[in-house]
Amino acid sequence: MKRLWLIAMAVAGLSSGLAQTVVKLQGFGGNDTAIMSSLVREVVNPALEKDGIRAEYQGIEGDYKAALLNALAAGTAGDLFYVDIFWSEPVFASGKVEALDAYFTKQELGVFVPSLLNAFSFKGKIYGLPKDFNTLALQFNKDLFDEAGVKYPNQADTWDTFKAKLKEVQSKLGDVAGMCVVADFARFGAFAYATGWKPFNAQGKTVLDANFKRAFEFYTSLVKDGAGKYAQDLGEGWTGGCFGAEKAAVAIEGNWIGGFLKDKAPNMKFGTTFLPLDPVTKQRGNFIYTVSWSMNAASKNKPAAAKVLRALTSPEAQNWILSRGLALPSRSALAGSPVFQRADKYGELSRVVFNGSTRQGGNVLPFKFGSYDGGDWMRPINEALQAVITGKKSVDQAIADAQAELNKLVK
Repeated sequence: MKRLWLIAMAVAGLSSGLAQTVVKLQGFGGNDTAIMSSLVREVVNPALEKDGIRAEYQGIEGDYKAALLNALAAGTAGDLFYVDIFWSEPVFASGKVEALDAYFTKQELGVFVPSLLNAFSFKGKIYGLPKDFNTLALQFNKDLFDEAGVKYPNQADTWDTFKAKLKEVQSKLGDVAGMCVVADFARFGAFAYATGWKPFNAQGKTVLDANFKRAFEFYTSLVKDGAGKYAQDLGEGWTGGCFGAEKAAVAIEGNWIGGFLKDKAPNMKFGTTFLPLDPVTKQRGNFIYTVSWSMNAASKNKPAAAKVLRALTSPEAQNWILSRGLALPSRSALAGSPVFQRADKYGELSRVVFNGSTRQGGNVLPFKFGSYDGGDWMRPINEALQAVITGKKSVDQAIADAQAELNKLVK
């Protein structure tokens, strides 16, 4: 009897040991810490309990990229971690990230939106699963347009008709900008992509050609022609801040603006539509913003980490995120989620942002810049935008200066 009791205790001890297989997750700090900790507690860990695995999330405050690179170099990075598409390729090329092809079948990988999965491929292998995504859409304040007696923006608008509407709103309301204009490729670039322009040509060079110039002239003219005001002149750093404070009638943001408006302007009546069409190509442009869950090549818990990765990107986890208005699901099948069918302003926001990744979005490219640091690559263009918007340079001079700087960077 005593022998049986000892055996039972040994088995119990073994089970307890299995329950202590801890997979460490690292990602952004701030709101992500509370969000991801709740997701892990409510969805991920219950699904993994039978396997004796427990996930733990650590949010990293401050400069996440620098902290991750330092941790990878020091051997202290988590088993799974966020990799932002913005700087993904240099990290994948470092050898510090595990290719996932051996852990997931083609059928398992095939459930993700192809453009998102491809965004995290490198030299023919998959180095991350997209946890969610966003694109850009146009939000408009219905009350401000009604007050000005101007028709709402819609998906048939071209740059010209869109600009005319903004100009009329700004002229009639006086103290409200049509659009809050930011000197940032992360917004302007969508207009450049509408022309068919791409960050790199067939030779791998960045050429600020005639198509780029046409988009640049349109975007910077919004301030000069009375259809918008420079964000800094309005005391804001992003279009959502201007919009939430009713300093501007429209914003160009992703699904993230929904949570912001719920807090800052819960009673605002707003609508969402697609970005306007280039009047020449009849196309619109857009970005895909996404972050992957990637695996540490030095992890000692790779099989367990793969199971956690499945749980983190499961339909249950992505529906949990979507239902809270935080981001959009990377699984194709979730396009039919009830959240997208809601008739309210937040349902419309989610639908338009999700469909921004499809053919309706037009020329849609991932928000990444090959092997180059995205910040370094965008800087000359951002400086050119600022110089023209503030009247310090002509369009031709600003573009020429930006081209010269990009020629030094892009070899």
